[in-house]
Amino acid sequence: MRILVTGGAGFVGANLALRLRRDHEWSVTALDNLKRRGSELALRRLAQGGVCFVHGDVRSPDDLNAVGAVDLIIECSAEPSVHAGSDGDARYVVETNLMGTFNCLDLAWRHGAGMIFLSTSRVYSIAALQALPVMPAATRLIPEAGASGCGWSPQGVAESFPTTGNRSLYGATKLASELLVEEYHAMHRIPTVIDRCGVISGPWQMGKVDQGFFVLWAARHLYGGPLGYSGFGGEGLQVRDVLHVDDLYRLVEHQATRIESLGGHTFNVGGGAGSSVSLKELTALCAERTGRNIAVGSNPLTRSEDIPYYVSDNRLVRQVTNWSPRYTAEGILDDVIAWLDEYRKELIPILSQ
Repeated sequence: MRILVTGGAGFVGANLALRLRRDHEWSVTALDNLKRRGSELALRRLAQGGVCFVHGDVRSPDDLNAVGAVDLIIECSAEPSVHAGSDGDARYVVETNLMGTFNCLDLAWRHGAGMIFLSTSRVYSIAALQALPVMPAATRLIPEAGASGCGWSPQGVAESFPTTGNRSLYGATKLASELLVEEYHAMHRIPTVIDRCGVISGPWQMGKVDQGFFVLWAARHLYGGPLGYSGFGGEGLQVRDVLHVDDLYRLVEHQATRIESLGGHTFNVGGGAGSSVSLKELTALCAERTGRNIAVGSNPLTRSEDIPYYVSDNRLVRQVTNWSPRYTAEGILDDVIAWLDEYRKELIPILSQ
């Protein structure tokens, strides 16, 4: 099988490409424009792992056409920041996340290929997420006892949760891309799967405040640098679930080998309640693992894109594929810290800024 991984030098793309090449006798090509700082570090890993790298951009149909015929596209390319375009310049996020997906779908149609599209939990309505009935406990926000609603329960947020209303430009471009994926599946019978991923983390993620907070928190504890709780009173009680990239790989591999039978499905994919953590809890875990306590600042003001609580309800994907995550937040953190320590010299210039 000939596989194209777009965003293939990024954190998720490179990890998926390397594992697919390692575990199967497949031809794997990674395409990336190397815009994000740190993606250049993936090039040596890709070469050593037998993955062909193409320096190209999903915004350019010619770059995609140069790859040649493919059997499966794993669409990992994205401008991943939820704050992208908030400065008024939205061209890059729209052209990359929406037009890039269209160009990939066009390539899939012309070659009769399938597509696994990595979407995001950010397709869901910010207003609806901000209205979830949660209350403060000692170290995190928790759901009110017995509370549930449309697409939401103590298990987390399901695929039927509202997507109406604003969701950030990032979320809007990913939701619009999902609609294109659905249309190509219906119109051209392209086998497609959509994975709405929550927070993904693990080694080789170049963590930033707006995307990759889990790695950022660990890196600041090891390398130094400022950290701050932002929004919801500045107490660090907001909660996310975290998914190890190796757990995501197990699902994507399953989908890649069964793309015809899974075609048309949309799944929520995340760490789930068993791998959820608040910023305050993450600070304590980092201090415990590194032996370093650092001062964490506080900004009580909540930005319009901020959400207090998100945990993925994985029941549908588990029912259909028998997949569930294996890593806890603690296990992910242990992997991240070991990686940060081993590659300290290469990573400090990137992650300490």
